Amino acid sequence: MSAAEAANAAIDHLESMSTLQPDLSEQYQNLVNLYQKKLWHQLTMSTLEFVSTPSTTLRTTAEGINSYHALFEKVILPIDKKINQLNLARIASFVSFSLLDDPPYKDGVAARSILENVLEKRDRLGPAAALYTEARLGLLGLTVLARSGEALTTESSVKALESTKEAITKGRSV
Repeated sequence: MSAAEAANAAIDHLESMSTLQPDLSEQYQNLVNLYQKKLWHQLTMSTLEFVSTPSTTLRTTAEGINSYHALFEKVILPIDKKINQLNLARIASFVSFSLLDDPPYKDGVAARSILENVLEKRDRLGPAAALYTEARLGLLGLTVLARSGEALTTESSVKALESTKEAITKGRSV
């Protein structure tokens, strides 16, 4: 997909969400305006603010998927090289955890893959963003474990963290 096609797809997505969610229309239109003006820092900060309030802004798209996940995939990832990498990691973390919060989603595998995919870009992320993402991936593993109904014991926690450590180590060797 060319950059122009990606930009058109991003704007189309934001405009469709603005129509689909009239109460969030102003926020989605703000994101459209920032994207069209290529104000990447402002777009990043507005997106970060938007995804940090799931109780008021997390919805379902027309396709029935988590709106944060769609925003991340269709709007943020195509421009991920243009934005601050620590903020990219923070947005990815909010998106990832949103997949655990809302009952229609509850998808720990997809939540984990978002953070793991960000870590695949470790060389570009820089140490702060990589460390942040690794820590959030560990927390995500423990959160999934705690919400699974399994007793949160030292043994199960260590096992979950070792699994995360393996994923992180595997990502470093690539």
